[in-house]
Amino acid sequence: MAKRFEQTTGPSQRQQRVAELVRHALAEVLSRGNLQDDVLTRHVITIPEVRMSPDLKLATAYVMPLGGKDEDAVIKALDRNKKVLRQEVARRVNLKFAPDLRFLRDETFDEASRIDALLRSERVVRDTAKPDTDDNDEQD
Repeated sequence: MAKRFEQTTGPSQRQQRVAELVRHALAEVLSRGNLQDDVLTRHVITIPEVRMSPDLKLATAYVMPLGGKDEDAVIKALDRNKKVLRQEVARRVNLKFAPDLRFLRDETFDEASRIDALLRSERVVRDTAKPDTDDNDEQD
């Protein structure tokens, strides 16, 4: 009877390495402005993370335009130019198969601001404040 290996909780080292190569390739193509799309040329787009599928055939790029403006328009423009972006990634990253690209909105900035707001809330500040101890009163 064949043993089944349990799926690890995170991506493999190979997935992470290829994802980083794809992220750098996408960032380079977008920063050079080689695409003939008005929406993409008007925005500076950050790509904080790319996740690869286990078979390395699908790359999910999390994108955010600088300042968070026109997110939907930027993602739609990236989807329109998916074929050209895939060709450019294939040219820059040496893989057996060029990964299919999927673009999603990066929500880590929203999550970070939500956590900051929670940490600054009155309830948390009250719980983390140092208690006032009157050391001078005890010594008298």
